[in-house]
Amino acid sequence: MKRRAYTARMLPDRPTAEPCLHGVPLKSLLRRTERLRKLGAFGLVLVPLLFILVTLVLPISAMLWSSVSDPVLANNLPRLSAQIRLWQGRDQPPYEVVAALVADLIVAERERKVGRVAARLNHEIPGFRTLMLTTADRVSALNRAIGEDQLFDKDRLLARLIALDARWAESRYWVRMRQAAPPYTMIYLLRTIDRTIDLDDEIVMVKEDRRLFVDVFWRTVWICFWVTVYCLTLGYPIAFLLANMSTTKSNICLLFLLLPLWTSILVKSLSWLVALQNEGVVNDLGILSGLWSTPFELARNRVGTYVSMVHMLLPFMTFPLFSVMKGIDGYHMQAAATMGANPWVAFWRVYFPQTLPGVGGGVLLVFILSLGLYVPPALVGGPGDQMLSYFIAWGGAGGGLAASLSIVLLGLVALFLIGFHRVVGVDRTLFR
Repeated sequence: MKRRAYTARMLPDRPTAEPCLHGVPLKSLLRRTERLRKLGAFGLVLVPLLFILVTLVLPISAMLWSSVSDPVLANNLPRLSAQIRLWQGRDQPPYEVVAALVADLIVAERERKVGRVAARLNHEIPGFRTLMLTTADRVSALNRAIGEDQLFDKDRLLARLIALDARWAESRYWVRMRQAAPPYTMIYLLRTIDRTIDLDDEIVMVKEDRRLFVDVFWRTVWICFWVTVYCLTLGYPIAFLLANMSTTKSNICLLFLLLPLWTSILVKSLSWLVALQNEGVVNDLGILSGLWSTPFELARNRVGTYVSMVHMLLPFMTFPLFSVMKGIDGYHMQAAATMGANPWVAFWRVYFPQTLPGVGGGVLLVFILSLGLYVPPALVGGPGDQMLSYFIAWGGAGGGLAASLSIVLLGLVALFLIGFHRVVGVDRTLFR
């Protein structure tokens, strides 16, 4: 009985009050602190996410959109765009299509929009620009002279249009307008592989004299491959020499290696153009030293392209190799020699495998950077040395075609990264 009474006295009569700090429960304070911690972490992540969104996601999305977007006719000739898509593209166009064209041309001439349409259609048929501009001017003048009632006579409208320009009797002009009428198109993407859509809406090869981009694609890969090989051939011994120098000497040599990165690409390209031409420094020194007697063609060809690109990209191969070689212990080679390996075997079996991360990093950087180089091939190279970047930057390619070529270049980089990851491993190269 005494023990039971003692236990009853020890038990509290009511629940213990929740701990508080300045009148606020501790659990609420902990929850609030956790929320603030999560918001702070999200704020730190938000900045790089916004940076990636603005500098990468939005430009690539706009490029993808431009490659399939073709709203020129839909925006500037809306009646024709709606009517001509209902036409099957056979025989002569119906009255509704012709009337829509004439009405839109009158409005476009008044609002000065014909030039945009003419420039777009001229990509389909050379001379279409002149046809659209002259027809719009003559139709507007005829409309002012005889009035809309007579101009839009159902029985004579097409005949009047053919009288203004006999080319309107040819069905190919109408078919090309029908193909350009939708606001979306695959024509730009097809042109990157030298394909087009014929008058029967079939995908066919373009004419032989207009086949260009497939050859440019393989030329780009070929040039970038050899530039990477040359940079690796030159960069590996340079990095090896720097890694085995004293710190003072290697720092001085690294300074000279950095100098090309501090000079404008345009300046370096023009300098090589001057140095490699027939009367340039290289040919003069070769002739004076007796190495050759007549000047070599070193500029405006593939040789000049390789020389200028290797000069600009060599640091990007050397620095990854140097950073890896600097961390290799020199006792490894001594241990291999102690076990009976000659220097050549010791290098290939012991030293070279340890430098593979640097080789992979340098190859990755040089190949990807060389894909986008535009100025050196354009200035020092010849007409047969231009790469995809030249045609992307070339204004005559047009926005849609330039965007499609950019997608091809982006796909080439993606394929290279996938292949590189399967063979070498990006994680073992970049995150070593």
